[in-house]
This record gives sequence, C-alpha cells and structure tokens, in this order.
Amino acid sequence: MSHTDVEYVIVDSGNPDLRRLIAMLDEELLERYPQERIYGVDFDHPDTRKIIFVIARHNGEALGCGGIRPLTLDSNEQPAAELKRFFVDRGTRKMGIAAGMLKYLEDQARGRCFKEMRLETGEKQPEAIAFYMKHGYRPIDRFGVYADNPECLCFGKSLD
Repeated sequence: MSHTDVEYVIVDSGNPDLRRLIAMLDEELLERYPQERIYGVDFDHPDTRKIIFVIARHNGEALGCGGIRPLTLDSNEQPAAELKRFFVDRGTRKMGIAAGMLKYLEDQARGRCFKEMRLETGEKQPEAIAFYMKHGYRPIDRFGVYADNPECLCFGKSLD
C-alpha cells in the first residue's frame, strides 16, 4: 500500500468507522494513561457537530481518523483550530497515512480561514510528539481545558 492510494473523506460524528477508530484510539490511550487523563469526544454534546472529522480509507477500509475543532479564543488572537482524535491503526503505521491525513486536515483548516493549528498530547506518547515536531509543530502554552493540567503537552503550528 502507498499513501497515495489513501483517500481522506469528511464524515459526520455518527459515522460507524469513525466511532470504531476513536474507540481503538481510546483503548490505546488507556494502555498509557488513566481514564481521567483522556480527553475524549462526547458524541452527545452539541458542540461535537462543529468538529470536522476525517477518515483515511484504503480500498474502502477505514485505517485512520482525525478532526479539527474551532477554538474559542480571546478577541486579540488569530482564529485557531484544535487537532482532535488523530489516530492511525497500529497495523498500518509508518506508511505515510498520518502525514497525508495531517496535511489534509491542515488544508481543511486553512480553507476555513484558521491561522493556527493547536493540539494536546502527553509525555507517554513520544512517537506522537516526534511526528508533530517533524511536521512543524512546536511547544506552546497549555490552552483551553488543558491550561491547568501540568501533564498536558501542547503544540501549535502557523497555517500561514
């Protein structure tokens, strides 16, 4: 499989493949963190409809997912989006799927006039940190719900 054979498709929050992939992500996170440390998605919350979710598919099979959520910021800050629930199935990692999906989501954010992408991850995910750093993300101050949690590591990237 080549990452060029992968298509990235916008789906709604009720998509069964999306739900399955996010459940897989949560299971993987539970191997590293306690439940209360996982910032999941509440699919019943009305704001979830504001998240733009994407699935990476190869030959019809859903292999990865991610989303961008508009951030509510101070009036003096540029419009930003948060990268959410970014995940690629363990069996298909290191094939360029994540890089393609990240670019697709960044392009979606740019197309919606967001000037910055932000994200939160944790120190027990060194491979995720390395991936984001490789793709131009740099450490930033904790923001939003992560602001008071010293275990959260936040990163950002200008989309200009």
